[in-house]
Amino acid sequence: MVTRGRSGGGPERDDHRLIFAAAINTLLTWHDALMNANDSWESMPTVNVRLWRSDAVVLFDWLMSTDLNAIPITHPAQKQALADLLGRFEWACDVDITDSTAEEIAAAQEEVAKDMGW
Repeated sequence: MVTRGRSGGGPERDDHRLIFAAAINTLLTWHDALMNANDSWESMPTVNVRLWRSDAVVLFDWLMSTDLNAIPITHPAQKQALADLLGRFEWACDVDITDSTAEEIAAAQEEVAKDMGW
């Protein structure tokens, strides 16, 4: 995984993203290794979820900037599911959200947070 198209993140944020990306790659590799050689991602049961683009941008940015080891979980599968979601955002979205700029992320955050009511 390589971070692309981010502006305003600075070198410290970019370093954090690369470290996180390496950790996610390790999780994905581990998960892939557990799959039977005859299985493929396409053969696994799936669900489709439609998200507002702004929600997807906010979630992707959060996943890229969050240390999954710091998130409270009750089962390791929860961490793996977040890593899988990040991977799907990167290569399976019909819209490329990985190239979102800092301005686009801020606009998406504002849109999602608007009129939350709680």
